[in-house]
Amino acid sequence: MRILGLDVGDRTVGVAVSDPLGIIATGVTTIERVGIRKDTGKVIDYIREYDCSLVVMGLPLNLDDSDSVQTEKVREFRKMLENKLKSSGPLSRVRVVWQDERYSTAEAEEVLIEAGMSREDRKKIIDRQAAIVILQRYLDSMPPEEKI
Repeated sequence: MRILGLDVGDRTVGVAVSDPLGIIATGVTTIERVGIRKDTGKVIDYIREYDCSLVVMGLPLNLDDSDSVQTEKVREFRKMLENKLKSSGPLSRVRVVWQDERYSTAEAEEVLIEAGMSREDRKKIIDRQAAIVILQRYLDSMPPEEKI
């Protein structure tokens, strides 16, 4: 069972995938946003490519658990993705779940700084790294019996 992780932003979507055992998250790519239909179509391409049974999306909440401005945009992205999955035959069984993404970008930035990356290089992969953080948090929270 592989799981896809997404960090959905206004300009990009960071994409990560788990290993088949559901233990480690690895970065895949950063999708440049062009429109919600095409963007969700690209996500579906990755679901197919990696044979994923689950998608974990980062949910951008405020520190007090209230919705942020970005929250509604991400909810709309999820709704479009779920509708496309339902209408795509074999992928209709793929579920989409939320994972709290608070501090994921800050954590991703810290990892990249510790790796000695320049600011310019960090900007290119920060969303992919945030998707790794979001997915890894989800994987770490899964009970061991669900991982195989």
